Amino acid sequence: MKLPFFNAAKTEAPPGRAVEVGWLLDTEKAAFVWDAPRRLTRDDPAPDHAKALSYCPAVLDHEARLFEVPCPIDVNLKFTVDQEGRPAVVNLDGDRSAIRPRALNEMLAIVSRREWRHPDRPIIQLITPYLFLADEPVWMSQLPPFTSYSMNQWPGVLIGGRFPIHIWLRQMMWGFEWYDTSKPLSLKRGEPWFYLRFEATDPSRPVRLVEAEWTDEIREYQKGSAAVANYMNRTFSLFKVAESRRPPVLLKKKPRSKGRSPAPD
Repeated sequence: MKLPFFNAAKTEAPPGRAVEVGWLLDTEKAAFVWDAPRRLTRDDPAPDHAKALSYCPAVLDHEARLFEVPCPIDVNLKFTVDQEGRPAVVNLDGDRSAIRPRALNEMLAIVSRREWRHPDRPIIQLITPYLFLADEPVWMSQLPPFTSYSMNQWPGVLIGGRFPIHIWLRQMMWGFEWYDTSKPLSLKRGEPWFYLRFEATDPSRPVRLVEAEWTDEIREYQKGSAAVANYMNRTFSLFKVAESRRPPVLLKKKPRSKGRSPAPD
């Protein structure tokens, strides 16, 4: 996808040059519970064999391109249906829960039954404040944390997605399709919640994730894609409109705290 406001000569980076992706938190409260996305790392013991899986270049390259977003809360959820047949989600921890009911209700949404993919598999969403952007063509995929054993305890599957973060500034959701409603969904703070993978024009280039600074240009441009699904289907048909209205530069790195030296590229 060619962006008309980009200078192609400037955006064609030399091989090996990192793709810079910015992340933001779109929230006015409790920002400290949302950890920075981090590159996936493993703490496996050093293998003794030269042909061990830990040395496989394909595995190493694959995992080096994954970024992990940790879960912000501890909660145990149960899916129920009330006396009038309406779907509901109950916090099994009750008064012993670490999260207050009001705060959970602000995060949690049950998708309308008519919009489920399967009549017996409810879909819930947890709203996140994460926003990602880039100043060159980059597509981002949201993936389940498939290298984490804890994911195998979930009674359903994470609903992934893929979209272009250079023209589509969208606040992310954690969508979950509940396959076995007889089992609770237990989420633990700090455990892998979902993965992110970024694709640039040159797939060999590494990705560098940086915290971005909120600007008036970002806030204004973000309004264009906000809530568009409430007005139309096939929202990806708006990409050309988003292209034509995008400012030339959106990503501005957040200044580092005083006393910290800049990290090497």
